[in-house]
Amino acid sequence: MYRNKLLIATPETFGDPHFNRSVILLVDSTTSGHMGFILNKPLDYKLNDVLEGVQQKFPLYYGGPVEPDNLFYLHKLGNSLKGSIPINDDLFWGGDFDALKQGLKDNTIGTSSVRFFLGYSGWAGGQLDEEMTSKTWVMTDNLPTAKLFKEQPKALWRNAMVGLGGAYLLWANAPNNPQHN
Repeated sequence: MYRNKLLIATPETFGDPHFNRSVILLVDSTTSGHMGFILNKPLDYKLNDVLEGVQQKFPLYYGGPVEPDNLFYLHKLGNSLKGSIPINDDLFWGGDFDALKQGLKDNTIGTSSVRFFLGYSGWAGGQLDEEMTSKTWVMTDNLPTAKLFKEQPKALWRNAMVGLGGAYLLWANAPNNPQHN
């Protein structure tokens, strides 16, 4: 269905504390619902602030309002991380957390191959389709995995608006709060 697609928040989400200017990667999609992670909302603290025994200062992202106290991760480690769930041929989520933690401690896993999130974004069956019909989201193909891990998070939404073109170009350069313009 929608796995491996990007959801780009339209100006309809203005004022929404969770989804305003969000770009979400959908990682699971069934008739009963959809799950994804917000890619462009880094938090003010790092992974080592919330995970004991990790020394590297991995960026930590706000994945969405569902289960915000739980840690989730996207990665390019494939089947080398048992239990990983494929999103596409070279992008996965989840998997053996103990093995991931060991790789972090050994410094064999770096920021170019894994991204961490607190919480996720979720929709019940039919809810996402209704929100797309009401123009809350625009769905596009995902970025190539290599670009996904290199793209500057703060520029992701703006770049997506530019890529959509047309009426969205106006919003690409609008301030966070258009009333301040």
